[in-house]
Amino acid sequence: MKISQKIEQAAKEDRIWWSFEYFPPRTAQGLQNLLDRIERMRALGPEFIDITWNAGGRTSELTSELVKTCQKLIGIETCMHLTCTGMPRVKVDIALREAKEHGCRNILALRGDPPVGREWEPVDTGFRYGVDLVRYIRAQYGDYFDVSVAGYPQTHRLPPEEAAREMGYLKEKVDAGANFIFTQMFYDVDMFIDWVKAARAAGITVPIVPGIMPIQTWNGFQKATSLAKITVPQSFLDALEPHKNNDEKVREIGTKLVADLCRRILAADIGIKGLHFYTMNLEKGCRLLLEELNLVPRIEVIKPLPWRQSLTPNRRTENIRPIFWANRTRSYLSRTENWDEYPNGRFGDSRSPAYGELDGYGVWIKQTKEDALRLWDTPTSIEDIRRLFAQFCQGKLEALPWSDTAPSSETSVIAPQLAKLNELGFLTINSQPAVDGARSDDRIHGWGPANGYVYQKAYLEFFVSPELLEMLIPHIERDINITYYVINNRGDLRTNTHSDGPNAVTWGVFPGKEIIQPTIVEAISFMAWKDEAYELGRLWAKFYEPGSATRQLIDGIMDSYYLVNVVHNDYKRPDAIFEPFFKAGAEYAAKYGSAPELPTTNGANGHANGNANGHAN
Repeated sequence: MKISQKIEQAAKEDRIWWSFEYFPPRTAQGLQNLLDRIERMRALGPEFIDITWNAGGRTSELTSELVKTCQKLIGIETCMHLTCTGMPRVKVDIALREAKEHGCRNILALRGDPPVGREWEPVDTGFRYGVDLVRYIRAQYGDYFDVSVAGYPQTHRLPPEEAAREMGYLKEKVDAGANFIFTQMFYDVDMFIDWVKAARAAGITVPIVPGIMPIQTWNGFQKATSLAKITVPQSFLDALEPHKNNDEKVREIGTKLVADLCRRILAADIGIKGLHFYTMNLEKGCRLLLEELNLVPRIEVIKPLPWRQSLTPNRRTENIRPIFWANRTRSYLSRTENWDEYPNGRFGDSRSPAYGELDGYGVWIKQTKEDALRLWDTPTSIEDIRRLFAQFCQGKLEALPWSDTAPSSETSVIAPQLAKLNELGFLTINSQPAVDGARSDDRIHGWGPANGYVYQKAYLEFFVSPELLEMLIPHIERDINITYYVINNRGDLRTNTHSDGPNAVTWGVFPGKEIIQPTIVEAISFMAWKDEAYELGRLWAKFYEPGSATRQLIDGIMDSYYLVNVVHNDYKRPDAIFEPFFKAGAEYAAKYGSAPELPTTNGANGHANGNANGHAN
């Protein structure tokens, strides 16, 4: 069924409706669990869902598979995103043909973002603008598909002439055949209402569906608004920032703020009765928001079993569950598979459907070329690179390619040690100190509900040259409490752990709750993150001219250095994780006189082939 027909029917019945957006996860197991989550969230009563399309179509097969499953197996109306970026016409034709074969009647036509560091350019036989894609779909398929387009309320804050020009582009897409408009996320409701009125005054009469982003955590809220470059009302910041170290409180306050935004939209005389939620593949934020709005429906369905069956591979044939959880299905599923209650960490459980990029649109560096040169200048030696990393750990540099924002407050606890590691040649990109029972309201380490206690194992993640790594490994392996993973850019993996399961490195104990383990380390997710970590380095290199000393330097590091993570499992010894590094650094300096000055690709290849004991499948 077409979404425009659903919107029309809801209007006739004078009822409020809502929908959900999801993006394809980065791992196969994450995909299966997302399908399970979509199945559960269907009980929240969405009118339809939509599935994003990665920039350049890199996850096009996953998008197509998700659309097929949601349409035919889960039985929920699905809208498929389709972008112009990196998409020759033949790929567009394949995507549209498969969508039709799957029974999908709804397409969101987008131009998509340009590759990082370059101007947007169409591919051969591709499309330059979203309006071109709208016209093509109409020319090829007539009115078979409902075609939606994107609208950007933030453009209302542009100078009048620019705002009018942007509105003209939107009107052109509607005139080309768009049936309705999805908007970008926003938190300034007055701006949104004014923008809708401006759209109507411009002759745009199709339905406008506001994009709503639940506030999950302070870090997630900051990152999402920064990436989207949207205005945030001061009232939101005043309410949320005092509680930025308490994820549960941020979610509680954020839910009320966003719910009030939704009420104002629905109460305004602008003809909008629908809300489109950007789920980020997470369930709880949307559910709490719908509950706050008193919109969660009571749906009676005929079920093949007393409880809803899951779609994950290990549960597909499940037909027995303990009766004790008959009224606690969410608890049962959470105990056995969900680890993303507080999704703040970069590393996590690859089984989580939320494991992937923030926006589902690919790897990119937040900074423009100008910002990058201002922040990182033009390093021409390994010593320059080490100095940049050390400055970041000391709070003297506001960002690195692997860190969009300044170091967290808890980094200050180990800043001197991190700076020393970088000076020795270990280029750290992620870390956390050991924590032994800090209160959940602790200013630096606290998270979760009140009156609880939190714990952490010390963790380090870094790039390192093959020569320095060879000296580090023996020192690490002398400490039975250290586990590590080493990987190169080809995916050759080495580890000293004999367990295939996850290693929980953060956990919390709270009154009236089971122990929460929100952050883990395990092989599959590390191998998935590896691709992103190396790609970020290559994107950094592309800010500099081809053949320049800086570009060759950074590319050389990405070609030859290893990515390593280390966990010290004795959280009662906060400094123990650093001891092997200091010893290896001293040993290297004694032998060579300093940390390695140049990447050595040949050495890297030899080391990988000689020592890797695991490979990506």
